[in-house]
Amino acid sequence: MAFLEEVIGFIGLGNMGGPMCDHLIKAGRVVHVYDINRDVMDEAVKRGAVATESASACAAVADVLLTSLPRPDHVEDVMGGESGALRSLRQGCIWVDLTTNQIDLLQRLASQAPDDVQVVDSPVTGAVDGARTASLTLFVGGESDAVERVVPVLGHLGLVIPTGRLGSGNVVKLVTNQLWFIHAAALGEGLALGLANGVELETLWYAIKESVGDSFVARHDAPSIFSGHYDPSFPLDLCLKDLGLIQDLSAALTSDLVLTSTVSELFGRAADRYGREAGELHVAKQIEEDNALSFQMDGHWTPPWEV
Repeated sequence: MAFLEEVIGFIGLGNMGGPMCDHLIKAGRVVHVYDINRDVMDEAVKRGAVATESASACAAVADVLLTSLPRPDHVEDVMGGESGALRSLRQGCIWVDLTTNQIDLLQRLASQAPDDVQVVDSPVTGAVDGARTASLTLFVGGESDAVERVVPVLGHLGLVIPTGRLGSGNVVKLVTNQLWFIHAAALGEGLALGLANGVELETLWYAIKESVGDSFVARHDAPSIFSGHYDPSFPLDLCLKDLGLIQDLSAALTSDLVLTSTVSELFGRAADRYGREAGELHVAKQIEEDNALSFQMDGHWTPPWEV
């Protein structure tokens, strides 16, 4: 079968999955879709997707199946079990999981895949705006021939970085999230320290970006703090989920991850105060509030989900 004739199945059309699916359609791929939310599936159909009636039906027509789901338990519910979508994949197909997932679960599901069905993990980073602009970074783990086959598909979504064996994509993704969360809390402390000692917020932010204090968080996430919405497109609930997965990985080490443990506590406090559905950067808001400061700043701050 010619590569361009391969049918793509896409399950999960949320904040990240929906835009990713759109880019595959724009690239000329034949994309069959499924989501429990019929409205988002109907919108995808308007843009050129083909609707299916269930996750299993979507898997049954796919040569390459992509899943983009919020949590590991959602992946297990959709793909696992006797009636799961994994069982519907045909010989020669590949399942690519874009979810930030639990490695043991991925490996267990891979062991249950039908004969001659390969499994690849490819969690993504770059936030909702990265999904909308096809500028994500995708960490891809799996057998080399399977990775080679799916790279051209994933390349429509952003930069693809092969990482090694199945599960390694999630290891790399969780390391990047570990550093992201630490930077988010650190930025809140830095802004508080500078403001409390008389430096104007705009000057402080400019200096951070043009110095050794620079980071993706300082450039990409700070506007969500300044605007006061703290980025609800990635809720604290998902932060805590990822921090739990990071904690699982830490079992491979003999020393404590002090910064990671502290940040987990800070995110947990933020979730207790503002609710688990509050935006991730409420970890900075609690520092702002606890010190009776304001991180609000006038400006034209475009929310990530509107890019």
